[in-house]
Amino acid sequence: MPEWISEENGPTSADPSANVTGQAQPVRGVVRPRHVLDVLRLVRRARAKGIPLYPFSTGLNHGYGSRSPVTPDNLLVDLSALQHIRVSTRSRDGAALPVVEIGPGVTQGMLYDFLERHHPEYTFNVTGAARATSIIGNALDRGVGYLGPRKEDLFGLVAVTGEGRLFRSGFRRLRRSPLSHSHPYGLGPMVDGLFFQGNFGLVVSACFRLVPKRPVRVALSLALHRAADLPQFLDELARCKSEGLIGSVTHIANQARTHVSMAYGITRYLETECGFSAEQAERETARALRVVAPGEWTSLGGIFGNAGQVKASVREVRARLGRIARVRVISDESLARDYTVCHAGRRLPLLRANAAAIAAVRPLHGLALGIPTDVAIDNLLWRFGRPQLGAAKLDASDCGLMFINPALPMDGALVTRVVAQLEAVAREYGHTLYITINIETPTSLVAVINLLFQRSDPAATARARQCADALLACLHRHGLELYRARADTMETLIKRDPRYWQTVGELKRVFDPDGIIAPGRYAPAQDWIEARAAGQAA
Repeated sequence: MPEWISEENGPTSADPSANVTGQAQPVRGVVRPRHVLDVLRLVRRARAKGIPLYPFSTGLNHGYGSRSPVTPDNLLVDLSALQHIRVSTRSRDGAALPVVEIGPGVTQGMLYDFLERHHPEYTFNVTGAARATSIIGNALDRGVGYLGPRKEDLFGLVAVTGEGRLFRSGFRRLRRSPLSHSHPYGLGPMVDGLFFQGNFGLVVSACFRLVPKRPVRVALSLALHRAADLPQFLDELARCKSEGLIGSVTHIANQARTHVSMAYGITRYLETECGFSAEQAERETARALRVVAPGEWTSLGGIFGNAGQVKASVREVRARLGRIARVRVISDESLARDYTVCHAGRRLPLLRANAAAIAAVRPLHGLALGIPTDVAIDNLLWRFGRPQLGAAKLDASDCGLMFINPALPMDGALVTRVVAQLEAVAREYGHTLYITINIETPTSLVAVINLLFQRSDPAATARARQCADALLACLHRHGLELYRARADTMETLIKRDPRYWQTVGELKRVFDPDGIIAPGRYAPAQDWIEARAAGQAA
């Protein structure tokens, strides 16, 4: 057996899969294959011995379970060593086409640094997660980047199925064909989709679309004047998205989300640039947030193109939304100019508040322009007293974090009512909801809703879990569903629609007949399928 395989005789403590949700399963151990051939050998051996495998890319699926399996006694498979980045297809003039082939260990930070060194004319669809998060891992779980759903960026998958066979989707099956890294659809059924939020195999390689940088890129910040106008705000922003006026995903955050996103950056500025003590900075940060972010809902989106296109789009957005929201155009140049002025006058409270706000906003502005950052995780680490820990170590902190992320209809009035009811449910459990509503496509909305709690406090963890369950039940009462789920919610979701999930389970048996790959993840576990089949036969 290769030296990189390390099995335990039985389940160990839950520590290897401990994570910020406070829910974890005991596991057999962790293995880290270095090559695709190692993965093939591992799956074949696991199948022969009946060992369930739980693969992860870098294990930073924060708020959804990270490395924790759905069921106990899995052997964790760490795919982070598969880090190849290849620009393998070129046009006749030798220029690289906007596609790279990557492995599951390739992170946002790695790809960004690679492109800046070798192909600075390109960027890609980044998310607000840490630089160390896996691109393939996030895309397979249908994460949403600043330019749209990540699933639209990934195609041409290479996976090791539960049978221990190498499967290539689309035209990747043609191997050396000029189509293999450029044509996303292939011939026949699009089987790629079975591996998104699926457990049919371990994806070891994929093609990932890049985005040419446009000559002018600005961010558009809109602060709603009155919360009562939220339905109109959502509907009008959706029209701007569908008509191509706003090119990026449009993020609409509630005040709690906006404040928690900016608090660390403001505090750090006050401490490092103004000499404030920690206590002084905390008080001043609260005052600064009331000055720079007083509104209950704030939106951020990106507009890209040539100078004329951007100017026309900004003018049209102002005409449509200027009556109900403050509209600001943010660019690198405007941030630098405003910061210089406000920083110079930082002895005055108003200028100091604005300088601190700009210092906090700069990394978020970078996200809209395709620059990944750790700022969101840094905020959480600071909030829970571990600012020096590093974003990749969030699961080792005392931070408790659960996501409840629903898909939503493109209906501002309905979404506003649902959000109000969710906030009311959270208040019953003593929680504040941190909400971002994302207009991800011209026809779809999703929300990113998180609960924060002190994970070292068992009572707080239990209350957060109860609150999360109540929020999910509230969504279900409205006929809504999650678009991305935590590991600990899989059983509840499958029981809600058993016929659908039974069909998914039957498809899984084609690729993974013994059910060894991530049992229970976005598919019923094998014993559930067998029990249901036996019940129907009876």
